[in-house]
Amino acid sequence: MRSNHLTIGFVRRGYSSSGGAEAYLKRLAAGVVERGHQARLYASEEWTPNEWSFGPITRIAAGSAAAFADEMKRLASRSDCDVLMSLERIWRCDVYRAGDGVHRAWLERRAQVAGPWHKLSRILNRKHSVTLALEKSLFEGGASRVIANSRMVKDEIVRFYGFPSEKIEIVHNGVPLDAFRRDEESRAKIRETLGLKRKDIAVLFAGSGWERKGLRFAIEAVEQSGQTIRLFVAGRGDRRKFRSAQVEFLGVVQDMPALYGAADIFLLPTIYDPFSNACLEASAAGLPVITTRANGFSEIIENGVHGGIIDDPRNIGEIGEALLFWSDQTRREHARPSILELAQRFDISGNVERTLEILLQTAASAAST
Repeated sequence: MRSNHLTIGFVRRGYSSSGGAEAYLKRLAAGVVERGHQARLYASEEWTPNEWSFGPITRIAAGSAAAFADEMKRLASRSDCDVLMSLERIWRCDVYRAGDGVHRAWLERRAQVAGPWHKLSRILNRKHSVTLALEKSLFEGGASRVIANSRMVKDEIVRFYGFPSEKIEIVHNGVPLDAFRRDEESRAKIRETLGLKRKDIAVLFAGSGWERKGLRFAIEAVEQSGQTIRLFVAGRGDRRKFRSAQVEFLGVVQDMPALYGAADIFLLPTIYDPFSNACLEASAAGLPVITTRANGFSEIIENGVHGGIIDDPRNIGEIGEALLFWSDQTRREHARPSILELAQRFDISGNVERTLEILLQTAASAAST
């Protein structure tokens, strides 16, 4: 390590304006620069200077995950970074943040709820084989340290790959809490825009990758609820696969804090989520969150206090019971202070501090060898 100020390289291949990983990376980079360190991004051409203002960008023109990883391996061998942190599955790095979870675990969970076609596609789809190969490389020596955003992910890494537990740090996600404070005047205006009546219960589902996040289970539960419930879906996906009179698709929403403020309940019956950032944002807005045990976020909440925890996303009846439980306005208002108190422990500043501490430790260790 050349000085107390580091040059930290960050790796993230693609870019999505609604992506949680991209939002997290920008928050982390801002914190790194504020503390006097330098940040460098290794990314695809989708990242523009408008999206990254924290330091130089090294663009990698690669059409596939494997090609990107190959080029990143070549660049890393002559990099001037003190420590290289990847948010992407590549062959090697100093610190790997397993924000996307464990692909083998996702495939295992999907196989439990999918039909024979999905199981066959795992064998035939090259994307899965490449992802698994990169993951195997990282967890079998390619990464010096790993940051997991939940206990669930840490346990999966150890179980599937035997990666040393002591080299895995759990750093839960964080969000800028002030951005999600609810404004009652704004809430009333947005609910009016959404066509919500006073007694209507607005349930929000947010995120892309609708198959994995369990949108079909959410729709089925809302349809069977028998309540004055309307489901709003924010994010990208194929709407043609999901039809319901009680569902409104909003697409990519630029002002998500305002949408959280207009909602009453957040629902994410996910098949697999390492730690849903959207769930944490919903909590920061004071919403009860209904999700599954397959979401690392469920580790930080108490069932019936901060939301509901569903054992199996296919259990539509259990989801419906949770929706009915949290449809009570008095119950929601009573729970709101506890939900906000929980969210206070997950401000982005704490995440940045702990992550930077790990990067500093890793750089110091590398310099001493």
